[in-house]
Amino acid sequence: MAITVIAKLKVKAGNEAAFKDAATAMIQQVKTEPGTQTYILHQGAQDPTSFVYYEVYGDQAAFDAHGKTPHMAEFGKKIGALLDGRPQIDVLREVTRK
Repeated sequence: MAITVIAKLKVKAGNEAAFKDAATAMIQQVKTEPGTQTYILHQGAQDPTSFVYYEVYGDQAAFDAHGKTPHMAEFGKKIGALLDGRPQIDVLREVTRK
């Protein structure tokens, strides 16, 4: 069954554009990962320093592979100083689908 990830990140005020630039570059590489079905970044409408990723992977192996990619490591280095605290990552296992 699919693995869904909801990742919530808070960016220091004034760093929104730099974060979006880094995220956009990384997402272009994620698109080529086998098993990655959905990878969408949202920005808070009421709080522009709040970002949420919605990610869906075909299975646990695809999710694990994503976390070990060079572009994920590079992204982490780029955004570390931009973040206001640690990301909140929720990993969900699909139960049923229509």
